[in-house]
Amino acid sequence: MSRSPLEPVLAEARQRGHAVAAFNVIQLEHAEAYAAAAEQVGLPVVMQISENCVRYHGSLAPLAAATLAIADACSQLVVVHLDHAESTDLVDEAIRLGLTSVMFDGSKLPDAQNRLETAAVVTRCHAAGVSVEAELGEVGGKDGVHAPGARTEPSAASRFVEQTGVDALAVAVGSSHAMTERTAVLDTDLITALRDAVPVPLVLHGSSGVADAGLVAAVRAGMVKVNIATHLNQVFTDAMTARLAQAHTVDTRKYLGAARDAVTAEAARLMTLLSLR
Repeated sequence: MSRSPLEPVLAEARQRGHAVAAFNVIQLEHAEAYAAAAEQVGLPVVMQISENCVRYHGSLAPLAAATLAIADACSQLVVVHLDHAESTDLVDEAIRLGLTSVMFDGSKLPDAQNRLETAAVVTRCHAAGVSVEAELGEVGGKDGVHAPGARTEPSAASRFVEQTGVDALAVAVGSSHAMTERTAVLDTDLITALRDAVPVPLVLHGSSGVADAGLVAAVRAGMVKVNIATHLNQVFTDAMTARLAQAHTVDTRKYLGAARDAVTAEAARLMTLLSLR
């Protein structure tokens, strides 16, 4: 198999009643770990490159090229996704480079402008065979719509999808970005109401702050794409520092390899969890 747009991968998951895991690529080792995990469990995976990550590397093209090469060599379907892109120029670059999905984040814009710009992005992306995820209200910040008390209103979400034509919608149901403790409590009744009101798959951002039982409940209530980044960053860092503590080494492959192996194992576990196996 090979790279795939997001829409058909989510459509199949939605039909089967499970969710697809979406993990952030920051270093090459992350993409390698996610491909290995997908092959271990026999499930598709979404590899996400965020606009923040692009700023860190100074360019999208090198990391995107490496991630696409890993995706093409994977035996499972891989969606290579641009995440939280606020720049439409970056979206256009992602299309040119061959990414198969983008999340356009117009949540900081006035609502009417967000809808207009999102619809324009959808038109360009769909013409190139690229799927589009979006959101109404701010999800990208540490608080905003994904503060614990924030919630997405089902009728507003339905109108947003109708007016923009997006393939997936990120919604606020009680999670928050960058949480290092898994203590968030999700509103599963709201997830079910959103599932019934919104014609496209729902996406959970800030999932690192949700415990396993909460993730399973969210999938059963209607979540179809689950983004997990900070939790895997913790796994990566813990494994790397533990390896460095064992013995001094200047060979970066020793400690980055240990981190990659740990992320592979945890990613495989999470993918299995979200598939409700």
